[in-house]
Amino acid sequence: MGKSFALVLLTALGLLAASVAMPAYSALNIGGMAPNFVTQASLGGKVFTYSLVDELKKGPVVLYFYPAAFTKGCTIEAHDFADAIEKYRALGATVIGVSHDDIEKLNRFSVSECRSKFPVAADPDQSIMKSYDAILAAKPEYANRTSYVIAPGGEIIYTYTAMQPDKHVENTLDALRKWTAGHKQN
Repeated sequence: MGKSFALVLLTALGLLAASVAMPAYSALNIGGMAPNFVTQASLGGKVFTYSLVDELKKGPVVLYFYPAAFTKGCTIEAHDFADAIEKYRALGATVIGVSHDDIEKLNRFSVSECRSKFPVAADPDQSIMKSYDAILAAKPEYANRTSYVIAPGGEIIYTYTAMQPDKHVENTLDALRKWTAGHKQN
């Protein structure tokens, strides 16, 4: 067994162990203010500067953290978000994914796995992950799989943490629908 294969295997086993050992919990509190950030992001393989404050001026933001581009769960999650992007737009929301990956890797991931439908942002120094309490405890070099829904005023209206990628889109869309319905009545 080669060293690189062994490293990949150990990393995969570590992420699997973390997903079994980590309970689903909220990282930052609902009702709290989302930390602002500005970073490099990629959409369709093109790099730009992403500002959370600027995006919130357009409407709610779904911010999701994922461990690493091109891993099985992260690819599934990116496909799910890409497939649902029109539903987010219909609710006036935008989506951004964040990982520790460098921008060159995210350029490729944004085209192939995000299908050029939403941006992914680089957080190589983990400053964004740390500010959102989205560090994977068992493997601190990676982000935990945590999704936030942030209202235009910067308030966190929903948060969900689970290493399985299958409920993040469904749950964030449901939270957005409830928030939108509540704001149409006011």
